[in-house]
Amino acid sequence: MLSRARRGVTVVDAGEPRNAQAQHMQGFFTRDGMPPAQLLEIGRTEVRGYGGEIMPGKVVHAEGNAADGFVLTLADGTRLRGRRLLVTTGVADVLPDVPGLQERWGREVQMCPYCHGWEVRDRRIVVLATSPNSVHQASLLRQWSPDVTFLAAEAPAGDDAARLAARGVRVVRGEPRRLVVENDRVTGFELADGSVLGADAVFLAPTWVAKDGPLADLGCETGDDGFVKVDATGRTSVPGVWAAGNVVAPAGQVIIAASAGSMAAAMINADLIEAEVEHKLAA
Repeated sequence: MLSRARRGVTVVDAGEPRNAQAQHMQGFFTRDGMPPAQLLEIGRTEVRGYGGEIMPGKVVHAEGNAADGFVLTLADGTRLRGRRLLVTTGVADVLPDVPGLQERWGREVQMCPYCHGWEVRDRRIVVLATSPNSVHQASLLRQWSPDVTFLAAEAPAGDDAARLAARGVRVVRGEPRRLVVENDRVTGFELADGSVLGADAVFLAPTWVAKDGPLADLGCETGDDGFVKVDATGRTSVPGVWAAGNVVAPAGQVIIAASAGSMAAAMINADLIEAEVEHKLAA
């Protein structure tokens, strides 16, 4: 969007997309089922077609301001200067320390029912209780399969138990020892007592850690959830700095991140125009 507005744009890409392990991307209108790497390659080609530059690298420090410009330092020592900054560095998904989960993350082990529920419809789904959101997650998944099991170290009680029962979700109390994989397919959880809970797919709520280094360097305000605060256009508390995607909204799907990036780009162009007008008027 910024390149189409005839702005000079450099995209610094660390090559670490959140969904790198996923084989397909769902829910993106007209791109449903496309491998994420293919979407990235098409996008890079489009950006270059408008004169934008894609630079491999990782930003390790950000400094500056809207008046004098921002300076980014990359891991290899390269320094880039720009008038405005859009941060889309994403989030890290931290999984429970259960052997096998990390290796199957993005395959049979997933987070989002809307992204991957259809692919495991009518199969054995286990929801590993990892957060207060896990009950809601299990309730959602019952929409895709009649065979949903809630695995928790402590059995849910009160309203949580009632909600799971109302949705027909079975509850199993136990500690997962490891994820069982046979013939390159998840088949279940081995529990601490030695029993095996069968499963074809596993869903869990990871701990989200924002990859917000550049935003922290610049002093952008964060909310109570630990993520940077932005307005409806992605503008942060620091003039000249915008943020979009999962670094702001960790639950957002690819199509939501794309929309946020498009909005931020338009607002950055408008902000630059205002700065240019003010400069001329002052002169």
